[in-house]
Amino acid sequence: MRHEVTDADTASAVGSGDVPVLATPRLIAWLEAATVRAAAPFTGTGETTVGTAVRVAHLRATRVGGLVEVTAEPAPGGAGRRLTFTVRAVDSSGELVATGEIDRAIVDRRRFLAGAAGAQAGECP
Repeated sequence: MRHEVTDADTASAVGSGDVPVLATPRLIAWLEAATVRAAAPFTGTGETTVGTAVRVAHLRATRVGGLVEVTAEPAPGGAGRRLTFTVRAVDSSGELVATGEIDRAIVDRRRFLAGAAGAQAGECP
């Protein structure tokens, strides 16, 4: 997935800093979106995945207008309903912007949402 950094993607815009470069939270959102796409083949009817852990090193700044390609590949040795993805972000010059892992869990969509509704009402799921 390729993204162009806009003013709305900067650290100063999202509140994670005061410089006009790609914000780490936005980069992580892009990486997570790549894991959602990469997880789709592992889900069945009525299932989805939810993020459970993020371990990402943001290594290089990217200015507004810069292009960032993000990828997610299943890590070897995934177990059952827990998936780990190796994630990378590379800029248009081929420089590594970020690397790491993101974990997702396969859940039944309906049961998960029912539990989330109970949590909002102050109940334990």
